[in-house]
Amino acid sequence: MERTDLDFPFGFDAAGRTATTPYAEHVTDMIEQLLLTGPGERVNRPDIGGGLGQTVFSPNSPERAAALELSLTAAVTTWLGDVVDLRRLVVSADDATLRVDLEYLVRPTGEAVVASISEVTG
Repeated sequence: MERTDLDFPFGFDAAGRTATTPYAEHVTDMIEQLLLTGPGERVNRPDIGGGLGQTVFSPNSPERAAALELSLTAAVTTWLGDVVDLRRLVVSADDATLRVDLEYLVRPTGEAVVASISEVTG
């Protein structure tokens, strides 16, 4: 049976139906949502989230990037460890941008994925 995963952000395809996405891209979407969610933001799950989205108004620095690298790695392995085998997660600070580079294997398919997420900071 073929999987049907909703695309993130939610949208519509050319036929006007709810947009779907391949499983590997769905996993990348889940990681992005997890990293951008702040702890305490989810009802009934106050400890879920990486907190990357909360850095928008914070000053950027290599020290902040190092601390985020640790907390984001913990978030991915804790909350998505059954879906991904995280091989590498590196956070780099460049001017007013934090960049998260990830390499992981999608456990159910064995597919290797390289992705990056950027967040502008204050």
